[in-house]
Amino acid sequence: MRKEEKQEIVQALAEQIKSYGNFYITDTADLTVEKVNVIRRKCFDAGIKMQVAKNTLFEKALIEAGIDAPELVGVLKGASTILFSSTGNAPAKLIKQLRKESDKPILKAAYIQETVFVGDKQIDALVSLKSKEELIGDIILALQSPAKNVISALSSGGNTISGVLKALEQRG
Repeated sequence: MRKEEKQEIVQALAEQIKSYGNFYITDTADLTVEKVNVIRRKCFDAGIKMQVAKNTLFEKALIEAGIDAPELVGVLKGASTILFSSTGNAPAKLIKQLRKESDKPILKAAYIQETVFVGDKQIDALVSLKSKEELIGDIILALQSPAKNVISALSSGGNTISGVLKALEQRG
């Protein structure tokens, strides 16, 4: 492979790192082509981009993307398959599902919104992470709950909000 081709691959990987924001480094070595294709198909269905990359090129892509995480570089040994996702826990859920049928893929490390998780034992913690959308939904629900309680209390007491507001205006 020529130097220019390697640089193009590094640039493409760096762009994916920046655009997705989350990635998992996994080991899929020794899997048959058929099993890898099944994983690739499931990744596609889940909105996850799967890419096999040479460790040295991925390390250069990390530098190019501005990620300074020596613990990620430390896991770049052997065959590495990268799973890119906009949702931080989606690859973890997929890996957990795939593990019901096989012992691979094995999680080497994950990079979720600037946090590094190293080792296969982190898979359960990663599955339970909430996505940004889920957290926003929880916050909205928490903010709505007190207002709903006030409205419910006023309604059950025979009072209406407009009546309460008029009474407050007359006092003030």
